[in-house]
Amino acid sequence: MAVLARASAAELADRLAALPELPAAETLRAPETGLVMVRGRAGGDGDAFNLGEMTVTRCAIRLGAHIGHAYVAGRDNAKARMAALLDAALQDGLLHDALMRAVVEPLAAAQQEARALEARKAAATRVDFFTMATMR
Repeated sequence: MAVLARASAAELADRLAALPELPAAETLRAPETGLVMVRGRAGGDGDAFNLGEMTVTRCAIRLGAHIGHAYVAGRDNAKARMAALLDAALQDGLLHDALMRAVVEPLAAAQQEARALEARKAAATRVDFFTMATMR
């Protein structure tokens, strides 16, 4: 679900369009937007505090006997619906492996590559202050 939540609506739509037609889905909870409180920790591991509110959109879909839920950042109703649909479809044993290969694994690989690229860019600007202190 984290991979689906981090993917863009266009990426999800492209992946769904390439798949065979999924069974008819019933909307249990139409996409709706609201706020959640984001919590932080002082120093990363200290006391918790309320950092602020974040907009999220949630949706629930029934696909056969399976119910899919999605909570995605922002106000994108279509993205929440597609993520919930994929969540329900991934629970079906007959569809799971094909959906993992066609949707989740390629998106996860692309997200990992984007994180690695960002890390390489950040590493290129790293300054080792210990080395600078010993140069005096």
